[in-house]
Amino acid sequence: MTLPPLDRIPPQVVSLADYEPLARERMSPGAWAYLEGGAGDEWTLRENVAALARRPLRPRVLRDMAGATTATTLFGLPLAAPILLAPVAFQKLAHLDGERATALAAAALDTIMVVSTQASVPIEEIAAQGPASLWFQLYIQPDRDFTAALIARAERAGYRALVVTVDAPVNGARNREQRAGFALPPGVEAVNLRGMRPLAPSPPDRLLFGTPLLEHAPTWADLGWLRGLTRLPILLKGIVDPDDARRALDAGMNGIIVSNHGGRALDGLPATIDLLAPVVEAVGRAAPVLMDGGIRRGIDVLRALALGADAVLVGRPYVHALAAAGALGVAHMLRILRGELELAMALAGCPTIAAVDASVLAPKS
Repeated sequence: MTLPPLDRIPPQVVSLADYEPLARERMSPGAWAYLEGGAGDEWTLRENVAALARRPLRPRVLRDMAGATTATTLFGLPLAAPILLAPVAFQKLAHLDGERATALAAAALDTIMVVSTQASVPIEEIAAQGPASLWFQLYIQPDRDFTAALIARAERAGYRALVVTVDAPVNGARNREQRAGFALPPGVEAVNLRGMRPLAPSPPDRLLFGTPLLEHAPTWADLGWLRGLTRLPILLKGIVDPDDARRALDAGMNGIIVSNHGGRALDGLPATIDLLAPVVEAVGRAAPVLMDGGIRRGIDVLRALALGADAVLVGRPYVHALAAAGALGVAHMLRILRGELELAMALAGCPTIAAVDASVLAPKS
């Protein structure tokens, strides 16, 4: 039996981690396994968090903090802080209002919500929740005509950028989810994919190679086609190699998101914080570089900024807050994280986002 969402935030909720047990009480075991699980043995899932903790800080003192701010901009969009809400599918698994509640919170806290292709609410309804800055996360579908129509829908609804996930042409081996026997419950589906032409059935003698899903997976050649469909900025999510980052910019992409899919695609990948700096160096100042994976504290945001990220995306923690308390929980979670970032910047002697650089990190032992 699951508990109903909270109608107020308990006073003992003072960090992102405090939302986790509240969320677990309010989600079914299968939904919890889906949200929390990673690929394989979940080493990368754990490493995303552990590697951030291995980055000690080196604060500087007696800095002038007059007029300090966490404000920044991305593609001309003003943000209260460089903290975005990552794309997470099927948010109705966590709360009846699903992505509508998340969009309300993003608008209230002046940040960007990246809406998943596999959202459980129509993208137009999400956009109608308020003046949030919304980006649309896109999986290029085997049905390319349907993909083009989906992009056009996002543009008409007012989405401000496309985030194209490139690191998961197929799902990872999510053993925790498999052991739980997870299946979408009635009333939860990828509503924005209704009407798409289905793939042909896979041959019975094939595992993955030679199946229609892999045969129609996107390639670099699709980026030129994609670039010709829209004037929106396009960011590639799932870039971990500097050469791929350079190739993306050469293909007309406008930004990079360093991501290992939250440890849900290929287990054994390094933590994103350890992959970030080489990609930043490859890109230079030619395009924004963002990072997701393992962000649990304001000091984690500071660490990512110090290594060159322009902003970070948060995933599981905001879904915990959504499950616990709906839009109120997500807004509170963002406020906690921004408050921790302000405190970290103040104690590290960084009055602005632009002032954060590698000097705030101590040498790794």
